[in-house]
Amino acid sequence: MDDIVRQAMAKWPHVPDCFGWLGLDARGNWYMRDDQAQALGPFAGGTRFAKGSLLTHEKLVAFIERNYAADDQGRWYFQNGPQRVYVELEATPWVWRVQEDYAVEAHTGQTTVVKHCLLDEHGWLYLETTLGIGLVHTQDVAIAAQALEDGVWSAHPVQRLDLPGRYGFVTSPFDNQKLLQKF
Repeated sequence: MDDIVRQAMAKWPHVPDCFGWLGLDARGNWYMRDDQAQALGPFAGGTRFAKGSLLTHEKLVAFIERNYAADDQGRWYFQNGPQRVYVELEATPWVWRVQEDYAVEAHTGQTTVVKHCLLDEHGWLYLETTLGIGLVHTQDVAIAAQALEDGVWSAHPVQRLDLPGRYGFVTSPFDNQKLLQKF
């Protein structure tokens, strides 16, 4: 986490959390979801317009990725100064890039080590790593398939809907927060 973020958190400790405004898609891209995008439906499984606006500013994306973490309820967020901006996940909290030598890097640039490989009922490939669970980027599926053929990894079956519970992450903190407010 950036030092400037820590300082802002200490200076303003009671800033309300933000829900529904930031999304991470299945390719590791960040989306800003304004009121109009949110009104068009959920981030995951919604229309391409419901995703919002693709963030392309390199320094903003790098700032988000340096300050990306999970809380103790499995909700992923970006710590934006004193405010937590919770992230809508299209698939998993991590998106993996697989290198030619089968090294794995997160969409945030962090390197990790593969512990298990999983294949769901739709043919999506996931890696459980030392950082956590993530989806293999679509452009790297061929390399991952070669790792399977070479016996570097072996794929175990998994049901997509079981992943959040099994690996302790929440795909929609916004929906989760609305449920909590009802009680």
